[in-house]
Amino acid sequence: MNTLKLRHVAIDTHKENVAYLHRDCTVYRTEGFQALSKIEIHKAEDHTPIIAVLNVVDDDSITAPGQLGLCEQAFRQLGLEEGAALTVTHAKPPLSLKAVHRKIAGERLDFDDYLAISRDIVANRYSKIEMAAFLVACAETGMEREEVLYLTRSMIETGEKLEWGEPLVADKHCIGGIPGNRTTMLVVPIVAAHGMLIPKTSSRAITSPAGTADTMEVLAKVKLDMERLHDIVRKQRACLVWGGTAKLAPLDDILIAVERPLSLDSAGQMTASILSKKIAAGSTHLLIDIPVGPTAKVRSSLTAMRLRKLFEYVGDRLGLHLDVILTDGRQPIGRGIGPVLETRDVMQVLNNQPEAPADLREKSLQLAGRILEFDPDVRGGQGYVIARNILDSGRALEKMQAIIEAQGRNDQPPQLGHLRHKVLAPESGLVEEIDNLQMAHIARLAGAPLDKGAGVDLHKKTGDPVEAGEPLYTIYAEFPSDFQFTQEAARQASGYRIGVHK
Repeated sequence: MNTLKLRHVAIDTHKENVAYLHRDCTVYRTEGFQALSKIEIHKAEDHTPIIAVLNVVDDDSITAPGQLGLCEQAFRQLGLEEGAALTVTHAKPPLSLKAVHRKIAGERLDFDDYLAISRDIVANRYSKIEMAAFLVACAETGMEREEVLYLTRSMIETGEKLEWGEPLVADKHCIGGIPGNRTTMLVVPIVAAHGMLIPKTSSRAITSPAGTADTMEVLAKVKLDMERLHDIVRKQRACLVWGGTAKLAPLDDILIAVERPLSLDSAGQMTASILSKKIAAGSTHLLIDIPVGPTAKVRSSLTAMRLRKLFEYVGDRLGLHLDVILTDGRQPIGRGIGPVLETRDVMQVLNNQPEAPADLREKSLQLAGRILEFDPDVRGGQGYVIARNILDSGRALEKMQAIIEAQGRNDQPPQLGHLRHKVLAPESGLVEEIDNLQMAHIARLAGAPLDKGAGVDLHKKTGDPVEAGEPLYTIYAEFPSDFQFTQEAARQASGYRIGVHK
């Protein structure tokens, strides 16, 4: 069998193993490989292969004939030095792919099917095309509630699990869809200041202009190793970190990388994603926020109740104490949409500044109060008052500053984008509706969350009076191309509906 020399190709392929063969490579010609086919890569000294998707190149500076190039992830997984001898063969399709085909046909899968699929995906045996087929099949043919439970269990079992050694480990999660809804960064310091344990591992944005991890990164480091994470939580009773480095339910991170460009977020996948991450993070008590509104992820109370029952079914069978609440999702929460702007709102609330967004403050107190009532020493209905006292006294701000210092303060925080455009009211009247989807779309076109200073700053909320020519919101962007795209989107649909004064 012909051998090839390993070459490190410095390309980040984002959670997918990719290999590179030159078109004039003898092995490429004799073995009959094709671009985007999967190959097994064997170390010369053993026969434990890794699997990668093949790309064919014509540029010797990437990979020369006689070499096998590997992307960053595959090179690390293989663990060899450049120049090491390798052999390649056609990869056998993973056995679990048969279950995916059955799901595409509309069949119900059992736990062993989901576990096999999960193990193969985590082991990099699936291409992104095959993962997309699995996700779309689950979304389009539907998942029974038992299947959602099976997928959740398989996601937990294919990753690590944190243990905190305490009977009550609190957490919260919002299903998303509401721009600016940055309540977690207020709830965590309030709850931790009360003394409860709330280690918050958060995701980055999937389809929104910012996730909690994206926003917290404006203030502090969010990529921490497990030893440091445990140390921070032991001392501060809390953290606000990105969960991707902890290898908690790693399947979730891999699938999110495929879901993001597809804007796919089905109820079953969402439930499994959220609960697997929370249980793997060691949570025992979880509050889930489901915003309901005409332009939210969940449009009706009936749909929200179905989703609530699904969360409760899966959570109950996995031993999780779950409290699911439905909240007002008719418009963005706070004023800022995008990491820097949302951070500003959070710090205004923590500092009890007069200009702090009242809706963000109030919702955060409501959520924090519900979590505080997980504490057996807090009577039902008293949580809100305790949360308000912690915030008003400055104890929440003090705790947040301690968490920031412990994680590593960002000494050079990103600034707002220097390109700015005000969107003006076309007529006088009252703001009757703000479209969550359109505002999120405009903020993402501006560059959020990758450009942390990009986004939208709202000057008017529903019910506010506005005069013709008065600013409704300001768009911030860093790059001219993004700025042009987002201005055009705002011209086509501002996201605001203005009614005549009555």
